Amino acid sequence: MYNDEYDNLSFEEQLHLTEEQIRRRHNQQMFLRRNAQLLQQELELEAELLEENPELAQAVHAFNMHEILVQQQGSIQGDSTSKGQSVWSKFFPGLGRS
Repeated sequence: MYNDEYDNLSFEEQLHLTEEQIRRRHNQQMFLRRNAQLLQQELELEAELLEENPELAQAVHAFNMHEILVQQQGSIQGDSTSKGQSVWSKFFPGLGRS
């Protein structure tokens, strides 16, 4: 991983830059690890919630099936406006489109 821009830097400057890159990479890995943990917790909580509430699970399934159908119809018709607002965003406006 040689980089021409390092040619004009002293050894100390290169070392400092390398340390910064290591710190940045470490911080990024810690962020990704924490994000993965939070997502795992969210999935476990969601699974528990759905398991304890069959009516909720049924409603979520119905919404998801409706969303899939709307998107498929939009794809078949080549119409992007039918995909404009998801079923979920009607109930949770903060979600927006993903």
